[in-house]
Amino acid sequence: MPHDSFSLACDQLSQTVDVAQFERFRWARDEAPKLAHLVKLAQAAVDAREDFELTDEGSGGSLRRFVVKVHSFRIMAIAITLSDGNVEIQSEAIERSRFRLQRGEPLTAPFEQVDGDWMGASLAALFARIQS
Repeated sequence: MPHDSFSLACDQLSQTVDVAQFERFRWARDEAPKLAHLVKLAQAAVDAREDFELTDEGSGGSLRRFVVKVHSFRIMAIAITLSDGNVEIQSEAIERSRFRLQRGEPLTAPFEQVDGDWMGASLAALFARIQS
């Protein structure tokens, strides 16, 4: 969202007055809605599958973490983060899963390039890391 000169001046003054308060305000204004959008994309990717479920576990701040359940079995976790305008999605091993997770690099893209197709393809790539 581009800032006009007045908004930029307000941001600069707010930051000068109290850096911590400004950062909380900026995060709530700019990043929280983007993270909410990413969560909607992830949920939408599995919504049509009655056998899949994403359960929020361990989310906080700029991290959204979901346990993937298939047929009610806990399989793996998916971590979604947003940092400096870039999205990162990563798979994580979890306790009580009878499946092993092949290690791999996080999948990343600029926020503007992340859509339903990207999220679906990324989740599919992470699901492919599961080994029985």
